[in-house]
Amino acid sequence: MAGRGTPPGHRYFAFVGSAFVATLLISNIAAQKLILLGPFVFAGGILLFPVTYVFGDVLTEVYGYARTRQIIWVGFGANALMAAFLGLVVALPPAPGWELQEAFASALGLVPRVVVASILGYWAGEFANSFVLAKLKVATDGKRLWMRTIGSTVVGQGVDTVLFTVTAFGGLLPASVLFTAIWSGYLFKVFYEVAATPLTYLLVNRLKAAEEVDVYDRETSFTPFSLAPTDG
Repeated sequence: MAGRGTPPGHRYFAFVGSAFVATLLISNIAAQKLILLGPFVFAGGILLFPVTYVFGDVLTEVYGYARTRQIIWVGFGANALMAAFLGLVVALPPAPGWELQEAFASALGLVPRVVVASILGYWAGEFANSFVLAKLKVATDGKRLWMRTIGSTVVGQGVDTVLFTVTAFGGLLPASVLFTAIWSGYLFKVFYEVAATPLTYLLVNRLKAAEEVDVYDRETSFTPFSLAPTDG
């Protein structure tokens, strides 16, 4: 039974949405460190950031584009707030005797250009992912979930990766290095999504059964510039 004040079919919406935003923020903090995976160098956040697309797929598949749009905007705002607040804390003078200012600033002093690139890439990529998934769900009448989640990720992660890399490092890195960073990061994220397909199926099926809801965006307005929770 739904809790008091909780609309039927949305008992777990806040939980999934919160997990989405949490993985976004954690991955952006972890991105400050570069890690070596085999022959490739990645930002540390790449280990978790693709999970936001898994949650994005689950939200769109179960609750529809309009509800997912709300969470994407919440993530956008939370990301911007985190970046601004960390910048403020780093800029404020340290207390006498506190000798970790340099280490703190090195770890959490986000580069403004990278922050802008991250926010823009996330915003455009997540909306592209949700839009493609919602459209494919209607086109396939809800069949072949694996094709829809992977197809939407191919588009969304492509938009995200290109926009982030070019905005953050364009003009700073040679074109060959920029291109390598784009394709290596993109392939990793897509393969990550493919590997996570069984988890996506599990979450989607459990949520649909628990919520007794399965939204098709046949009449949805797909403008990203809205916080309306319904199609109207």
